[in-house]
Amino acid sequence: MAILYDAAVYDRTLSAGSYWETTAVAEANYPALAQDETCEVAIIGGGITGLSAALHLARDYGIQARILEAGGLAWGASGRNGGFCCVGAAALGGDRLLKKFGQSETRRYYQAQREGTELVKQLAAEEAIQIDAQGDGEIEIAYGGDRWRGLVADYEFLTEIADYPCKLWLPKDLAEQVYSNPGACGALHIGVSFGLNPMKYTLGLASAACQHGAVLHSHSPVEAWEKDGNWHLLHTPAGRLKAKTVIVATNGYTEDRLHPQLGDRLLPLLSSIITTRPLTAAELEAQGWRTETPIHETHNVLFYYRLLKDGRLLFGSRGGTVGDRAENERRHRWMVQAFQEKFPVWRDVEITHSWNGLVCASATLTPHLGRLTADESIFYGFAYHGSGVSTGTWSGRALAQLVTGRAQVRDLCAIFRQPLKKFPLPALRIWYLRATFTLADLLKLSL
Repeated sequence: MAILYDAAVYDRTLSAGSYWETTAVAEANYPALAQDETCEVAIIGGGITGLSAALHLARDYGIQARILEAGGLAWGASGRNGGFCCVGAAALGGDRLLKKFGQSETRRYYQAQREGTELVKQLAAEEAIQIDAQGDGEIEIAYGGDRWRGLVADYEFLTEIADYPCKLWLPKDLAEQVYSNPGACGALHIGVSFGLNPMKYTLGLASAACQHGAVLHSHSPVEAWEKDGNWHLLHTPAGRLKAKTVIVATNGYTEDRLHPQLGDRLLPLLSSIITTRPLTAAELEAQGWRTETPIHETHNVLFYYRLLKDGRLLFGSRGGTVGDRAENERRHRWMVQAFQEKFPVWRDVEITHSWNGLVCASATLTPHLGRLTADESIFYGFAYHGSGVSTGTWSGRALAQLVTGRAQVRDLCAIFRQPLKKFPLPALRIWYLRATFTLADLLKLSL
């Protein structure tokens, strides 16, 4: 990662402070790499993508991979996201994807996205991972006539091109199916997503990967990477890992210095989340709440929220652009105020947890999956634009197939296999972001 934010954002000795941390305990100790080791496949990053790749390599192909995770398992976005197992890993809308890639490749992409959500459920069942699955699909709520017309266009695209089961709901349907929201024009129900506990899922993947033969090392950041003939030498503070093949699965925490062909190509973005105490049945009824299905909005500022298993409401939005303590405190106050304005009947409900983390964007605004042209023994998967639970799981399996030769990069749909592109003037990435947010706030655009 470029150090675009305050050092605290990257300090792996700090707890995320998330609600998820109170619900799951690591089932095993994953010691740091403490000596020189050799393996066939080294995976940098112990989040969902890396763990999925390790699991599939070990379970499906009998290949032992070793994971180097810079922090504790599930410390990054994989353990601190909102738990939306959903489609949408590209920041480009369907119409722009169609224009750029054509109908066939766009359809393939959306089918891969759907496969990702199904793969999460499949792995949870096969590996006995308790993920606290909730809801049936995902709900997008529109405010204003323009946004409603946009939902209608999304419905047409998702049913005709993506072949997703979708429903358009008028305000009365929204009140009957979701919750009382007098300001909304309607909603779109996309029937291929669900909610889960991301910490339980990530730690469950870790346990399953180990049971099938993978080796995991936490607190083992890659401080130097060199090549000796056909071998990659990955140096950590207390050891060195020697491998023929490397998978980079670091997403929003990718360091620019890690490899010359990875630097300056990703933009980490802060996302912020709060959760309430458990709401009572009477409090839920006061808001007319009817669903456990995850929700997001087409509004001037993106809000996403969902009711959790124990009755808490999780409420998220974009984060800041600095990440220091002072900004985090301001952002927390802003989030609480936004929550209270949206749900005034819950104005006095206690907020119990507040945290943030990095999601990852690319210069193309699409996810990337493939291998480096300068060294075809290096593979990568990242840039999920906030939809990493399902896409990271699918990408991990795809990376295992690429590494073993069961698939080739050319077999991927064109949206995934695009070459990595540098940001122009990459040192100014954070300033692009600040300018974009400022302009969006002035023009009331949805971000």
